[in-house]
Amino acid sequence: MENLVILDDVAIPSELLAATDKAIQQGKAKSRNDFIAKALRRELEAIKRAEIDAQLAEMVNDADYQKDVLQMEAEFATAEWEAFQLWDMLDI
Repeated sequence: MENLVILDDVAIPSELLAATDKAIQQGKAKSRNDFIAKALRRELEAIKRAEIDAQLAEMVNDADYQKDVLQMEAEFATAEWEAFQLWDMLDI
């Protein structure tokens, strides 16, 4: 079971609370707490994905990283070709 913290200072716009209650009535969530916790998890995951995407975007412009990638591709090129030939020989 999760450790729960009760917050007294969270204010939610009435239209969001009404929409949340409607979703609960429709069986899309167990409770307000469940709905809000799921929404927070999704938002935190989106933030994490955006941070990872930003790091990947930086890698595109990183000359050292690009050099390493090209070196790895060259080192694996022979192995990839050999694997392709073996796969072709299996005729699956």
